[in-house]
Amino acid sequence: MSRNPISEIIRGITRDNPVFGLVLGLCPTLAVTTSVENAIGMSAGTAFVLFFANIFVSALRKQIPSTVRLPIFIIIIATFVSIVDMVMEAFFPPMYAALGVFIPLIVVNCIIIGRAEAYANKNNVFYSAIDAIGSSIGFLLVLCLIGGIRELLGTGQIVTFGYTLISSPINPAMTTMILPPGAFLTIGILMAIVNYQKAKKMAKGG
Repeated sequence: MSRNPISEIIRGITRDNPVFGLVLGLCPTLAVTTSVENAIGMSAGTAFVLFFANIFVSALRKQIPSTVRLPIFIIIIATFVSIVDMVMEAFFPPMYAALGVFIPLIVVNCIIIGRAEAYANKNNVFYSAIDAIGSSIGFLLVLCLIGGIRELLGTGQIVTFGYTLISSPINPAMTTMILPPGAFLTIGILMAIVNYQKAKKMAKGG
């Protein structure tokens, strides 16, 4: 059955959103969203790995024995994570330092392994690439939303790559928002809103 590529991308952003839909990748989501800049950096690294991992897993799926598929998936993923790690260290050292251990931990990010197992291992290269694009956009939007809320409330401004996007000084600044409790509070409220909207839609028969 033919599928609409645009619909597949929208699915990754909405219904199968990695964070709010599938509840995957919460560790980096909570850890790196102290700012929009960090959120963009993590999203870009994850998108690169997810895109090429999906393509390679899909292209090789018929040659990979099912008994060793997960170790093979991890080897493929680790190859692209190594590329991201070296590129960030060489060209974006401040971001590399800010993201720290969460760059190599992309290897075990459940979003990437999950999409490789649930989608790329069962679909052709084209749709696996489309799935990666949709999931990557969905992940980016959620991380930027959480990072923006935390950064604005915690520092009174949003500064990305040297540019001040929003400046609205809060006195006193809610510094808790850029600390771990702020991450849990923000994602908890957002998930409650998303789940409420889902329940409301289901109640209406949508």
